[in-house]
Amino acid sequence: MKTNILPDLFLRKRNQRINARKLHINTANRIVESRYVTLGGIDQWVTIRGEDCNNPVLMLIHGGPASTYSVFSPLLRNWEKHFTIVQWDQRGAGKTYSRNGKEGSGTISFNRLVEDGIELAEYLCSKLRHQKVILIGSSVGSLTGIMMAKQRPDLFYAYVGTDQNSPDPQHLTYQLAMDAFRHAGNSKAVRLVEQMGPEPSLWSRKDFEKRNQYMVKAVRDVPNMIMDLFLPSMLSSPEHKMSDIIHIFKGMSFSLDHLFGELITFDFDKVGLRFELPFFVFHGDRDIITPTATAKAYFDEIEASYKEFVLIRNAGHLACFARPEQFLEELLRLVAPLVTVDS
Repeated sequence: MKTNILPDLFLRKRNQRINARKLHINTANRIVESRYVTLGGIDQWVTIRGEDCNNPVLMLIHGGPASTYSVFSPLLRNWEKHFTIVQWDQRGAGKTYSRNGKEGSGTISFNRLVEDGIELAEYLCSKLRHQKVILIGSSVGSLTGIMMAKQRPDLFYAYVGTDQNSPDPQHLTYQLAMDAFRHAGNSKAVRLVEQMGPEPSLWSRKDFEKRNQYMVKAVRDVPNMIMDLFLPSMLSSPEHKMSDIIHIFKGMSFSLDHLFGELITFDFDKVGLRFELPFFVFHGDRDIITPTATAKAYFDEIEASYKEFVLIRNAGHLACFARPEQFLEELLRLVAPLVTVDS
């Protein structure tokens, strides 16, 4: 794991130029668009990229809350040969937050994000002239994703969850955190988690954020979601100025203000276990943030016409960015064929 972000800051301009060249698409049937789209009554930032606009459309729901994934576009460049990739800065996130601010963002809830996401999916089907899109929900975005898939299965060829948030009745997340902190010799983190206890509904936001900071630092032997993935990608993104980066962090704090209560008490029973579309989970085999075992237990309870659980090798949280090549292989092997069958 990286322990120093200074080289990424020092080489920022150079890395941005390298990524700008990497992101260039010159195929005849390409689509490269970055613009605001009106969703839920406000302007929201959407990017659409691919080498052939006839390829299947893959709509990515970012985590966070408000941790916009458009900074990761260079890591997904090979995906754009096979899919049209749609990135969306959700209400309260990234460039959408920058455009609307706190007052213009309205009240943010999971239901509101789901409504916005469904509107975007309808927009994409119309604009790109596709019957449906493939939906990927990552981390907190997997909660929005399962709600969208449940409400409007007619819009999606399949749901793919990654870093899948799941019920944890056995409090495995608590035990994994304790084990990780003890292994790292972090007595402060151990005391904090003991004080918080295993029941998320009793946690304060302050303790939740502090615990998460400790958890990220405790990750070993796999790419670290912050130091190896998010911060380097954010600093090297040619489409993000320093002001955009500031707004990403402001949006994350603002969105957590709105979503914290819903997040720690999310009602999976209300969503239900029956899905009227193919259901996949591609999960990091060493994820302790959204534990692999809880994701598998949730997946095992899912009822769907077709479902598959795939381990992404040597990956923790943000598995699709830690191991984009294996993730792409699984998308092509399992998900892409569903598009051709239905078209």
